[in-house]
Amino acid sequence: MKLGYVFGEVAQGLKRNLSMVVSIVLVTFLSLTFVGTAALLQLQIGEMKNYWYDRAQVAVYLCSSYSPAEACPQGEASADVKTAIEAKLKDNTLSPYVEKYFFLDHNQAYAQFKQEFANNSVTKYVTADQLNETFWVKLKNPADGAIITQSFSGVAGVEEVRDQRTYLDQIFSILNAASLAAVGIASVMLFSAILLISTTIRQSAFSRRRELGIMRLVGASNFYIQLPFVIEGVVAAAIGSILAGAAVLAIVQFFIQGYLAAALPFTNFVGLSTGLVLVPILFGIGVLLAGFASIIAIKRYLRA
Repeated sequence: MKLGYVFGEVAQGLKRNLSMVVSIVLVTFLSLTFVGTAALLQLQIGEMKNYWYDRAQVAVYLCSSYSPAEACPQGEASADVKTAIEAKLKDNTLSPYVEKYFFLDHNQAYAQFKQEFANNSVTKYVTADQLNETFWVKLKNPADGAIITQSFSGVAGVEEVRDQRTYLDQIFSILNAASLAAVGIASVMLFSAILLISTTIRQSAFSRRRELGIMRLVGASNFYIQLPFVIEGVVAAAIGSILAGAAVLAIVQFFIQGYLAAALPFTNFVGLSTGLVLVPILFGIGVLLAGFASIIAIKRYLRA
């Protein structure tokens, strides 16, 4: 096999169908960028889960004078209630699960509230006695939150027991839905790229049908005939894949690390090393899909 001839045919095919080649590059670039973004989002969700679930606590909110009567018919929790809850946290039943706990009274809860909502006008309308006194419990294993919830739910003087993981689950479910939507869009675009590659290869083969007919008459193998067309599709898709990899790295470097990590320093974010792992994966996806589409397209044409 003369490689010079093969690559000459590839160059000729790319020149003849330049507009279609550019279309393949753009569609591959956009679709794989969506794939990379969806993968980054899923990896970011994993990073945030690891970070926040390890820090999730269970809050035991005590009754206050503002608590609803159906939950706190006895009114504000007494000192005896607080003592009983603390003793229960220290007893042999719960202490194996509890790493540490701390108590916030009305004034401490109000100070924390003002700090968290320092730039919000709501602080003007909230007073210390409106905020629940709270036992914050950090568990050795955050997955054991149900044990604390079951132990204190319905106890006299306790308005509510809330595992912070429930809030996190709601947030992560929304992020997962966004990730799945991105995957769906990327899948549609990848399918479009496959169709476009197949169309381009068939068009290129049709424009050179006389040459192909002569090659078949002189006994050229199907592999030898197909190879230039497959390489055309792979080259175009490879360029789009490289551009998609560069876009993913740019997203990580300039948006995630350059903006989000600085604006939201209270959580972990994926780094450039994660992006570098995705680049060869995206390249492999692009090349494999292009090779598959090209082989199918030219085989159908040769059977015609």
